[in-house]
Amino acid sequence: MKKLESLLQWGGTKRDIVFLIISGISLLISIFHPFPLPFDAAWIAIILCGIPIILEAIIGLVTEFDIKADVLVSIALIASVIIREDFAAGEVAFIMQLGALLEDLTVAKARAGIEKLVHLTPRTARRIVGKSEEIVPAEQVQVGDLLRVLPGETVPVDGVICSGQTSINQAVMTGESLPVDKGVGDEVSSGTVNQFGSFDMTASKVGEDSSIQRMIRLVQSADAGKAKIVGIADRWATWIVIIALTAAILTWLVSGEIIRAVTILVVFCPCALVLATPTAIMAAIGNATRHGFLVREGDALERLASVSYITFDKTGTLTYGIPKVVAVHSCRPDYTEERVYSCTASAEMRSEHPLGKAVVRCYRETYQAPLQEAEQFQLLLGRGVSAVLAGRNVLAGNLELMEEQKISVPKSVRDAANSYLNDGCTIIFLAVGQDLCGFLALSDTLRKDAAAVINGVKKTGVTPVLLTGDHENAAAHIASQLHIQEFHANCRPEDKLAFIDRHQASSKQVCMIGDGINDAPALKKSFVGIAMGGIGSDIAVDAADIALVNDEIRELPHLLSLSKRMMVTIKCNLTFSMTLNFIAIVLAITGILNPVVGALVHNAGSVLVILNSAVLLTWKKR
Repeated sequence: MKKLESLLQWGGTKRDIVFLIISGISLLISIFHPFPLPFDAAWIAIILCGIPIILEAIIGLVTEFDIKADVLVSIALIASVIIREDFAAGEVAFIMQLGALLEDLTVAKARAGIEKLVHLTPRTARRIVGKSEEIVPAEQVQVGDLLRVLPGETVPVDGVICSGQTSINQAVMTGESLPVDKGVGDEVSSGTVNQFGSFDMTASKVGEDSSIQRMIRLVQSADAGKAKIVGIADRWATWIVIIALTAAILTWLVSGEIIRAVTILVVFCPCALVLATPTAIMAAIGNATRHGFLVREGDALERLASVSYITFDKTGTLTYGIPKVVAVHSCRPDYTEERVYSCTASAEMRSEHPLGKAVVRCYRETYQAPLQEAEQFQLLLGRGVSAVLAGRNVLAGNLELMEEQKISVPKSVRDAANSYLNDGCTIIFLAVGQDLCGFLALSDTLRKDAAAVINGVKKTGVTPVLLTGDHENAAAHIASQLHIQEFHANCRPEDKLAFIDRHQASSKQVCMIGDGINDAPALKKSFVGIAMGGIGSDIAVDAADIALVNDEIRELPHLLSLSKRMMVTIKCNLTFSMTLNFIAIVLAITGILNPVVGALVHNAGSVLVILNSAVLLTWKKR
């Protein structure tokens, strides 16, 4: 059904373009008369462009008593036709439909990624009854049911692990790329993915109470309160109509010349006023596209110009979202840092864990040397790996693994590891036999241009804020590196929404930039949402107003400056068009302008508005 609606909408746009081309040609024929016709060719423009305007005005007045700019246009059209100024009528109709088309092309229909979120909802669950398993629809799971989740499966409902150990990919809820180790007593959320071990869990929240269903409701509700900016011509339409009609009637009564009254109606037509906003928006969108931004909502740049805060997700936005070895520490003289690195990478070579893969990848990038072949490899869920290298037992894993295997970790080594943990790093200890040899520190790495971007954002007068699902230490470390004064850690989707709600309730508009599924509600709720289009999830992109196609955030300050410059251009366009209309009205009242010349004068103003807007296409802040 939606595909059919999209095709009909596109079909309507193509029809409008064809009608405008035909109308433009007919007006040229009406001016230059290249060949004789039994009627004025301007009537083609009147019929193709004017009749839809008149019908829309009548429908709006009758059904909702809604006075918009098209009411005044309709009055001017009808009056021009009555006094046989056909060219003026056709010209006004053509310009107004051109403005409407430009507006339709810039204002996209609202889109939501709710359907894709629904697809993430698990369809079935593996319920344990007695000593047997049965596959049941997820919606039939009751609180207290015992469920089993195998490697690679999605957790069907919220619950608590009662047996087994595993690592869970929680990106759908927190946005963090690294899996989280889980064991008995730990909570798991629906929609998250079990990566390695199987486990049994007791269902605690099911159906509409589950995490994934709450996420869907957040996205659905977040869009409801986002106001759409109304065109300036329509906002002022009631007063424009009243003033124009009053001026026309008084002029007719005083002068006794109806042509002066019609001229007033023609020059009062808000053509330049209608074109002032969409032409500037289209030019700014073209500029943004050249800098890697896909503007998905026509008024997004207009809203962006008024934001007070821009909130960043951390992983994949300010960082690359890929763990990297940032330090190697040796605690034995016979094990150099390179040897600690090599042994750890060799032990992890057959691991499927993202941290293990990161160690191997980073070692090869650094040394480009072959690794030892590991024997008797074993993945120790939630703790690390074990392997045999050159006949010696090797362990690579967390502190819990070392303590479990009775491997002593001196206080000096713990203190060194804690210094990295405080910076948000993950630590992998290496033990050969029963001796600790050292450790590796892994961390998500900042984008090389992140600091410049934050500095550029501050220069535009917008305050940057860090909202991340990562823990406090990692958030504080990133914020200090980038000189971000305000940050919030351990943020779930509800927390990000609460921050946005709190500030927007006090008229401090918020722009959100993120990449994950967990960012979708915040992207939808924020005054402007910007999604990382390359690495970001489809759901995040669908929820956003603007997508960053190449994931290069360095152009973000340009986008903020461009939006503010666009608003300056729009205000200049509006001021110019209103001034020109006022002068033309005075000339029409005095009888200096007739309808045709009046139409030419105020349409010349429309051309100047378009030219002024076109400057935005190549604008760049110096």
